[in-house]
Amino acid sequence: MLLSFYNPDVLGDVLLVETAEDVAAQETTQKDNVVRIFNTENDALIGFNIFGLGEELGIQNESGQVFLDDKQVDILNSAIAKAGFSDKLVTDNSPKFVIGHVEEMKEHPDSDHLHITQTDVGLDKPVQIVCGAPNIDQGQLVVVALPGAVMPTGAEIWPGELRGVDSFGMICSARELGIPNAPQKRGILVLDNGTAGQAFDFEAAKNLFD
Repeated sequence: MLLSFYNPDVLGDVLLVETAEDVAAQETTQKDNVVRIFNTENDALIGFNIFGLGEELGIQNESGQVFLDDKQVDILNSAIAKAGFSDKLVTDNSPKFVIGHVEEMKEHPDSDHLHITQTDVGLDKPVQIVCGAPNIDQGQLVVVALPGAVMPTGAEIWPGELRGVDSFGMICSARELGIPNAPQKRGILVLDNGTAGQAFDFEAAKNLFD
């Protein structure tokens, strides 16, 4: 997983790179223009702050989340290696907002409103997602924010758990997806057509509620 953010007006020429979710026990080590962020319990990489590469990466005029290609990731890996770190970043431009098909659904054993779904998102097998929407049902086509997705609010989606049950992503409402004129009431967006694993088309969705 690879998330990257760049905001020169606020932070200057620094690229923020995330490979894992923040944890309470974390520290940093800086060498040259590279800051490594890691989990102090197991030394697992959480991310990097990398300074002074905006122009070389061609992102100097961008602001917000940036999607890096193989060549740009190679530049980052060269900087990381030159600084003396052994970590290596891997390009990740797989779609993070995809169509899902709810294969199975059951009640959460420790909640009166949560449901546990097995949802096909185009991977080798369905993933488990806990959903609290009142209109969730088996057989629906829905929009899933997979781990690594960044919501319109800036919130990041990571694997987690709800009431003790593992959840791999989030089944989204139209409002959460930032679709214009989306209903403000609770409830996920249910699609009329699509294929599990297909990237969700935000541009086409702008006309859903005209």
